[in-house]
Amino acid sequence: MKILHINAGLESGGGLTHIISLLRGQNDAELLTLAEGPVAAAAREAGIKVSVMQHQSRYSLSVLRDLRQFINQGQFDIVHTHGPRANLFVNLIRRRIQAKWVITVHSDPKLDFMQGGIVGRIFTHLNIASLKHAAQIDVVTKRFEQQLLTLGVKPQRMRVIYNGIDFHSEPMTPVAHDAFTLMIVARLHPVKDHKLLLNAFKAADIPAVLNIVGDGPEMDHIKQQIAALDLSDRVHLLGFKTQDEIRQLQATTDMTVLTSQSESFPLVLLESADAGIPVLTTDVGDMQVMVPSTDYGFVIPVGDQHALVNALQMAYKDYQAGILPTMGAAFRAYASEHFSIKQLQTSVWAGYQQLLQ
Repeated sequence: MKILHINAGLESGGGLTHIISLLRGQNDAELLTLAEGPVAAAAREAGIKVSVMQHQSRYSLSVLRDLRQFINQGQFDIVHTHGPRANLFVNLIRRRIQAKWVITVHSDPKLDFMQGGIVGRIFTHLNIASLKHAAQIDVVTKRFEQQLLTLGVKPQRMRVIYNGIDFHSEPMTPVAHDAFTLMIVARLHPVKDHKLLLNAFKAADIPAVLNIVGDGPEMDHIKQQIAALDLSDRVHLLGFKTQDEIRQLQATTDMTVLTSQSESFPLVLLESADAGIPVLTTDVGDMQVMVPSTDYGFVIPVGDQHALVNALQMAYKDYQAGILPTMGAAFRAYASEHFSIKQLQTSVWAGYQQLLQ
């Protein structure tokens, strides 16, 4: 069985981590990206066979001929796409390739081009249309499965497969630091709702530090909001960080925060579990499965600033009482048992075999 995974190549967050984790150590799978970027670089570093199909325009249709030839000449049994651009291109050639087509839906397709204007609405429509033609769709939460049902995707074509990561053999060793420290690792994009977090952080009025890791189109707006709320001395915009750099920051982090309006099954929270750090998150992405108990962290309604303020204040009290490390250790034990990379790979490969049979 030969498998080709295809991605646009410009992912830098959870999508990148998912793809690399899925392919690492799998000799019968390789990766094709449609641009040189973070995904190809990470794949090479992980020892994954990777090819890059670079074209002058991101949406140049001249790529279709090259993509079709690459798939057919490579005699791949499965083509597995990740992301709207890869979905769209394979959909356009699906009748001219021999391979079975699988898609992983990492995010809400209605929000992938959020605030993209007319062009965003067009690509949203095209991506949703593509989802209806794949032989199999792996969705990373039951919520996404229900959303796709409402969009017309046939239920027999979908499987729920939760994300997993490669947990370190030992928990991270914390480094002493002066203040209660929170960290959010997320694209600076409206769907991540940094605005809500900053307003709540101000209203909570606790002696804490907030590190914001990530880059994106909301950078200027977030800078302006930090200044307007007079938080420049306690909120630090750190920009994009590598996984190793994030791991270093986790050593001085007491709680991971995620305030998204929509998520899949957030790898950033599994990475927090790996580090032994409890979480404070909005109720997105089957969170009742990832964080089923207050023993592991706080789960609040999406967009609820009052609930977020209360949770921040409660987390600070737990920090003062020395409870957070115990929560983090419990979260790590639970997540490592249920969401390992081995479980993810086994489930995905079983789906390939079933599809080919």
